[in-house]
Amino acid sequence: MTTNADGPQTRPRRRAPAGAAVLREDVTEAIRAAVFEELAAVGYARMSIEGIARRAGVGKTAVYRRWRSKLHLVLDIVSALAVQGLPAPDTGSLEGDLRLLYEVTSRALRHPVASQIIPDLQAEAARNPEIHEAMQKTLREGQDGVATTIVAAAERRGEVRAGLDRELALDLISGPLYWRSVVIRGPRLPKEYLGALARATAGALKAL
Repeated sequence: MTTNADGPQTRPRRRAPAGAAVLREDVTEAIRAAVFEELAAVGYARMSIEGIARRAGVGKTAVYRRWRSKLHLVLDIVSALAVQGLPAPDTGSLEGDLRLLYEVTSRALRHPVASQIIPDLQAEAARNPEIHEAMQKTLREGQDGVATTIVAAAERRGEVRAGLDRELALDLISGPLYWRSVVIRGPRLPKEYLGALARATAGALKAL
């Protein structure tokens, strides 16, 4: 048995450099999951390191070894979402790519945890510049990468003109669904809404 910074281990692990603490990945992931659950349950303002540690089944020191405050913990997790992004569709047509993107995004935004966390973090972002910057990075990088891929594929197929305004294209692709699902938080989308939105957005992009 070996012992590391988070407790005893039953399997031998590679020796860390002298003086370095070995942080167990399973503990790190448990803490990350606990942050999402805690945010959804109590919101950022009431969230505490103690509550996160209790939900993750670890001591507070395990959290503080990884992040020095709840702000840095949330910023790290929010920023990581930008790296993950959304899967880029490849259906063979602009309308098909948009439809698939909207289906995936809509399911993600309807998730009970996401539907509570995103508005709460947006409210905090209005008061905290660091959270604002991290949220902007998440929303822009995650959506921009997928939108750029969709538009580039449409250009190669000749569905849209080459060199169209990518910023405007991103607004057209991402804006309506985000407005409907996150900003006004309307009722469940009608059955044909995503298909109609895909057709309308494809038409708008072709007109640029």
